[in-house]
Formats: sequence, C-alpha cells, structure tokens
Amino acid sequence: MAQKSMQDLFNEELEDLYDAEKQIVKALPKVAEAVESEELRNALEEHLEQTKQHVTRLEQVFQSIGREAKAKKCEGMKGLLEEGENVISELDKSPVRDAALIAAAQKVEHYEISGYGTLRTFAQLLGHDEAVELLEETLEEEKEADEKLTDIAESEINIEAAEGEEGEEMEGEEEAAGGVSGRGGSSAQGSQSRGGNSSAKSTPTKKKAPKTSTAGHRSSGR
Repeated sequence: MAQKSMQDLFNEELEDLYDAEKQIVKALPKVAEAVESEELRNALEEHLEQTKQHVTRLEQVFQSIGREAKAKKCEGMKGLLEEGENVISELDKSPVRDAALIAAAQKVEHYEISGYGTLRTFAQLLGHDEAVELLEETLEEEKEADEKLTDIAESEINIEAAEGEEGEEMEGEEEAAGGVSGRGGSSAQGSQSRGGNSSAKSTPTKKKAPKTSTAGHRSSGR
C-alpha cells in the first residue's frame, strides 16, 4: 500500500473534479433540450456556459501548482448523469419530467459543491493561495446555481407537476363514475328486455291465464 501525502490527495481530487466538469459539459445540452419549462431551459443553458468556465478555471488551478491538466475518471459523476439520462428516457416531456430533472441536476450540484469545498480547504492547508481564490469563485457559483434550481422548482415546476397529478386523478374518478353508470343502465335494459320476453311467452292463450298471474306475483316478489 502506497503512502500518500496531502498534496497527492489534492492532486487526485483535482483530477477527479476536472473530469466531472468535462462530463457535465457534454451532458447538459441534452438535458436542456429535454425540459418543457423555458425558464428551466434557460437556466441550464446558462449553467452550461458557466461550467465551461469552470473547466478553464480548473486548468488554471493545475497551472498554479505547476502541474499539467489531467483528468481522472470520475465514476461518481458518471452515475449521477446516468440517472438524468434515465429520467429523459422513461418520462414524457412534462412538468413531472422537469421536476425529476431538477432533482437529478441538484444531486450533481451537491457533488460539485462538496468537491470544490474540499479542494479549497486542502489548498488552504497546502498554501496554494491562487488555487484557493479560483476554487472559491467556482464554489460560490455552484451554490448560486443550486439555489436557482430550487427557486424554479418551488415557484413553478413542482406546483405544475402537482396540479397535473390532481387533474389526472379527477379524470380517473370521472371515468370510473361514468363506467359504473353505463353498466347500471345496461343491466337495467337487459332486465327489462328479459322481463318483456318472459311476459310474452307466459300468456299465449286465455286458458293459461291463471299461471301467468302466479308468475307475475313471483316476479314482483323478487
């Protein structure tokens, strides 16, 4: 087992976050295209441009510590972005899909906030002052992006998604009520038809009239 220093740990976390940001740059255009809300789409497109700046800023962090920019595959971000892809493939374009994509996007933001916060703290301990400033700037932008997603969800998307659910429930109840009424009518009509046929057959001649009268009482009793 290799012995690692705090600088080694900083380098690895930096490489991980660098790859994470590059994955996000590739994924965001598809997510923005998949949403129904124009406000949400604009926010995602704006954050895409911001994320491109984050990639550049991380390259400046590498440069500030005298290292070449290098990406280490970030499996955590890969998994989070796959969740968003599943939402797009499983749900139709609607407020519900938008709400689910905001939830997926905020998981990504929280991963980044954690990553940048950790890197900034490590940079402070190691005396990488320039890196601290660069990482702090991006950290604040990630927090703002997360808050913006929350605002959009609470002021628009979640409300519309919930109202859509209520509308579907009401439609389902109306359809169920209509079905019950229709079956009742059919049953009544069938009963009347059978009663009419039975009555017609029971009185072919006047001689059998007494039996008809008896059958009529049994029918009424039922």
